[in-house]
Amino acid sequence: MNTGSRPSPPRARRWPVPGRRGRRWLAITALLLVLAVLLIVLFDWNWFRGPIERTVQARTGRELHIGHLDVALGRTTTVRANRLTFANADWSKHPQMASVARAELDIRLWPLLRGRVQIPEIRLNDPDLLLESATAQHPGNWVFDQRGGGSMPALGRLLVHQGRLRFVDTAGRTDIDISVNSLAATQGDAAPPINIAGKGRWKGYPFTLKGSTASPLELSQTEHPFRIDLRGNAGPTRTHIRGTLTHPFQFQTFDLQMLLTGNDMEDLYPLTGIAMPSTPPYRLDGRLSRNGDIWRYADFTGRTGDSDLAGTAQIDVSGKRPKLNADLRSRQLDFDDLAGFIGAPPKTGTGETANAEQKQQAAKLAAGHRLLPSTPYDLSKLRAMDADVRWRAQRIHAPSLPLDDMDAHLTLVNGLLELQPLNFGVAGGDIRSTIRMDARNAIIRTQLKASVRSLHLGQLLPDAKLAKQASGAIAGEIDITGKGNSVAAMLGTADGNIALGMGRGHVSNLIMELAGLDVTESLKYLITRDREIPLRCAFADFGVRDGVMSTRSMAFDTSDTIILGEGRISLKDESLDLLLRPRPKDRSILSFRSPLRLGGSFKDPSFRPDLKALGTRGAIALALAVIAPPAALLATIETGPGQDSDCGGTYAR
Repeated sequence: MNTGSRPSPPRARRWPVPGRRGRRWLAITALLLVLAVLLIVLFDWNWFRGPIERTVQARTGRELHIGHLDVALGRTTTVRANRLTFANADWSKHPQMASVARAELDIRLWPLLRGRVQIPEIRLNDPDLLLESATAQHPGNWVFDQRGGGSMPALGRLLVHQGRLRFVDTAGRTDIDISVNSLAATQGDAAPPINIAGKGRWKGYPFTLKGSTASPLELSQTEHPFRIDLRGNAGPTRTHIRGTLTHPFQFQTFDLQMLLTGNDMEDLYPLTGIAMPSTPPYRLDGRLSRNGDIWRYADFTGRTGDSDLAGTAQIDVSGKRPKLNADLRSRQLDFDDLAGFIGAPPKTGTGETANAEQKQQAAKLAAGHRLLPSTPYDLSKLRAMDADVRWRAQRIHAPSLPLDDMDAHLTLVNGLLELQPLNFGVAGGDIRSTIRMDARNAIIRTQLKASVRSLHLGQLLPDAKLAKQASGAIAGEIDITGKGNSVAAMLGTADGNIALGMGRGHVSNLIMELAGLDVTESLKYLITRDREIPLRCAFADFGVRDGVMSTRSMAFDTSDTIILGEGRISLKDESLDLLLRPRPKDRSILSFRSPLRLGGSFKDPSFRPDLKALGTRGAIALALAVIAPPAALLATIETGPGQDSDCGGTYAR
């Protein structure tokens, strides 16, 4: 064996040379490829415009027009179309629903051969879309007469340049013009978001809108949440919504965080159809969601005027009238923030919150002679919706009133409003009431029933020193009915009964001596110190007829003095005319023993001695002074003729 020999190199592979028939097939194949390329290059794709337009019209019932069509074939084929227009619904006055100056669609070719349509990107230049809402018979021009089936294509990115969207609701006095442009895509965005900015009128109010949404291509993915972040202003009402929509074209399900601010909740009625009383400026933030016919504003927090407000509100629009259900809570409620419920403005002094219109209303009310609110209730609002609302306030801020807390339950059904209960903690006790307002007729008929229980006398007195020396529990019953469309009109026609009373307790002797104008005794207590005296009983019983309260019996009885009262209080003209007759039970050298007249008006009351009686005794004193000064004092000696009132017979235990 020759180990040093080298292996022979391998022979080069030789391809077989085609014969005459093979060369002929190669030539035919090359010719066909050249013809195919020439056909693709030279083919007029506009031939497909007619079939596409007819297919769209057959599917939607609307006419589509394509100005020019071109196709660039490849693994991802690009379809270009210029001057596209899409017809509007036949009931619209506007002939076109949409138009696009230029549209480009990228379509993947191989999935198309398997029956799947994949469009990775759409580019639109100068698109113009009109959305119109008309009547119940024509809910919107975006509802098509669909005459064919088929699945939605898989859509990817949408790029919009100088787009325009207009929404018109003639019946709802709404016309909004919005510009639409794609933003730069961020990392992780399959489709760039859309920037939105627009203005117009919403429900007749000037309206602006700005913000961003996810790519409109996500609208086709009905189960995929559609992200939005928008800020809108409608007149003085402002909102900021952010979150997601599911089935956004149907607008049936969504979950959004909504910040709502405004000058007055009453302004929400023309915007939403939900009737609210007038309120001071407010700011609320909570979760807004919708599930079919149920709208829910959950776990909101914020402020209304100078009160905090939290809770959950729900609107059901499935019935003949929308129904509001709400559970509201306030840790501290500013009492004057409730003024809108009775047609009055809130307080507008230093540190108080009110809008400009409420300040004007308060100034006008302050300049007038009346105190009771005369602003009429809007009957259309009371009949526009139903409601079931519970509101609890842990504390009430009311500097001039000893209010502690509140528990209110309001129901409204077809114009019949009931507050049952409307309870206030007052001066350590409570006032439990029910109010029934029947607004089903042209004139509201109102009934008020209230029970006063265990109001502490000391807490009702504004002076802290006198309050410490007063004790006793006040109770009573109120049962009145009235007719009228304002609080003033209701009280001005009231009929019924009002009675208040108090059993045993203590009061400051200074109060009693001042009430009896016993100058000597009053000065003594002012110079030295006051003392407590036992209170046997006190009561005031009024019959109410056509807005006038007339005393049936009135007495305030202590061991020192008994005060008897008589007269009238007119709720109709807001006037006072009560005569109080003090009868001291002790002897005092300077006691004038004169009746006191409570007169004037609710807004400007007066409390003074009866001038005629006081003047007569003063004249006698002056006449005696001419003769001998010491003798003049004799006319002021009080023998104490007052007798104990029969409290036991008045209030049976």
